[in-house]
Amino acid sequence: MTSLSDRPTFDLLVAEGATAGGTILPPETDEPGLGLLLAHPATSRREGAVPGAWVRANMISTVDGAAWGHDHRSGSINGPADLRVFEVLRALADVVLVGAGTVRAEGYGPIEVPAHLRGLRAEQGGADRLVLAVVTRSGEVPEHLRADATVLVVTSSAGAQRLDGAVPPERLVVAGTDDVDLRAALTDLAGRGLRRILTEGGPHLLADLLGDGLVDDLCVTTSPTAAGPGAGRIVAGDAVPGGGGLRLATLLRARDVLVARWRTA
Repeated sequence: MTSLSDRPTFDLLVAEGATAGGTILPPETDEPGLGLLLAHPATSRREGAVPGAWVRANMISTVDGAAWGHDHRSGSINGPADLRVFEVLRALADVVLVGAGTVRAEGYGPIEVPAHLRGLRAEQGGADRLVLAVVTRSGEVPEHLRADATVLVVTSSAGAQRLDGAVPPERLVVAGTDDVDLRAALTDLAGRGLRRILTEGGPHLLADLLGDGLVDDLCVTTSPTAAGPGAGRIVAGDAVPGGGGLRLATLLRARDVLVARWRTA
């Protein structure tokens, strides 16, 4: 982790679709500027949205569209600019939704808001530790997460049977029979008061969420690197994104790094 002083200043180029040249956002304790810019609406009015929830995705991509670097991890293509936005998005969320494969590949553990953002977190009514929701069709969850009180397991009925009591029932979100019904799962999370839902992928989960028309906005950092042929994209699998196009809501620049927030139609 870098310190607050290592984080770059952003130039705000687009805000809510309008040109916003000349506005700068220096790194600050509790990030009042970024916090306001990236705040969630109370609920989505988009047709097909999860009632009472706002579903946001956050991913990073190389210039040529890869979701990771040489080591098959996103950590090898991110940097201080991406980390600054990444931490603010987490501080604004109620729950972080991640596929089990990404949890294993990226080494996820319990998520704690950094000290310099705890004031922002408190303004949202959240605790210092976020809820992590792990999506697994099979019921396979890393051992170190099963006993953690801040971890929910989102799975199918078949997956819940395979867990066989390894996760307390109050921390299980069972949606679907053999596969996970993502709309039902997100509705369950919203019903638990976890209305600001942030997904960090991976690519298969994001593809499924987009395919089901469940994403309200998509934040994508473009890393000034190229991965070359063979690298996976930020969406993977057979799901076809539903709905129409995307609308650019926010665009930030820090030297050669671009951070865009896209609203779904």
